[in-house]
Amino acid sequence: MAKSKIFTRDSILILLGAFCYMSSSMLINPLIVGFSHSIGASAAFAGVVAATMNFTSLLFRPFAGQMTDRVSKYKLAFIGGGLLLLSALGYVIAQVPWQVMVFRVFNGLGFALCSIVMATWLSGLLPRDRVGTGMGYYGMMNALGMAIAPALGIFVYRHFGYRSAFICAALFSGLLIILIQFILNHGLPVKRAKQAGKGKFRIVQKKVIPIALIIMIISIPYFATQSYIVEYVAARHLHVAVGSFFIIYAIVLLILRLALKNYFDSVPFQYFLFAGLICNLVGMVGLTFLYNNWMMLVAAIGLAGGYGLMYSVCQATALLVAPMDEQGLANSTFYIGMDLGMVLGPVMGGLLYGSLPYSMFYPALMFTLPFAILVFVIYHRSMQVKARQD
Repeated sequence: MAKSKIFTRDSILILLGAFCYMSSSMLINPLIVGFSHSIGASAAFAGVVAATMNFTSLLFRPFAGQMTDRVSKYKLAFIGGGLLLLSALGYVIAQVPWQVMVFRVFNGLGFALCSIVMATWLSGLLPRDRVGTGMGYYGMMNALGMAIAPALGIFVYRHFGYRSAFICAALFSGLLIILIQFILNHGLPVKRAKQAGKGKFRIVQKKVIPIALIIMIISIPYFATQSYIVEYVAARHLHVAVGSFFIIYAIVLLILRLALKNYFDSVPFQYFLFAGLICNLVGMVGLTFLYNNWMMLVAAIGLAGGYGLMYSVCQATALLVAPMDEQGLANSTFYIGMDLGMVLGPVMGGLLYGSLPYSMFYPALMFTLPFAILVFVIYHRSMQVKARQD
């Protein structure tokens, strides 16, 4: 029975740490464009500054994945947390846009390390037949960070200013560093079998590539929303409590994950995928017709059931299809997909926001969804990755 337990001292601390590292970065994301504008950046350069973290993280992922399979998880999490703390404090003291960009690089490095290390650390503590459920809880903590932290950041910014919000991000990073000091299992690397090609540097775990592409596509509308919802609401003169969007998203996601926790290890991947795509579509319809708070509720529910739920489903699938000594590489491949979504979301959002009528912003983003179906059809026919229950 002990081997079937998901919640132990170490796993709970890792879950709390996952919330902290995600909150540290996600609190900053909705504010970084406005902050860059406030210290003199042009609209174009502010967009580049915002994307620098995700682009840095994307480039660093393969190296982080390789290190996670070969170095103590504790050491890497400590370094990652330190980089997040350094970047948050850097935003507090930054005076010109290029300084913000430098600290965005540190932010990207810390985010890449923490995301891969914490997920791999937890998956190594889970029974193999409970990986889906366990990573569902991990995904829930990440998603709560993605939802609660932006709302907190917007609230603190509106009442106290940008730099006070960045101090909140620094506090989350500091708490991460404190939490990992109490984890007993330091996540030493699994010994590798001496097989041909095992020692070579690889950028991705090839079985995870289709899953990474799917999470990339599904995440684009969410990260476009995260970056532009405040300006979208202001530009359309909509009378809605935009700061509540992320809180509603978090509550709905928490309810969904708790309600579906027993299905993550038994329901085939494709059912989650098609349900997620429909929910993403509903969310974007709600944002298109965001004329009152009821439609904001519909939008938040849709994106929570779409991107929010698929985040942990895809991550659990990535870990299940990869061998145990390549869990770090599997996680890095999954996060490469998410990073691409985090980069493409704001970039595509900026292009659409600047070139289309505001009312067409979300209808244009809806055209991303068929590409996820296309990837699944290709992956399903080629049988490169088996369904989760297999």
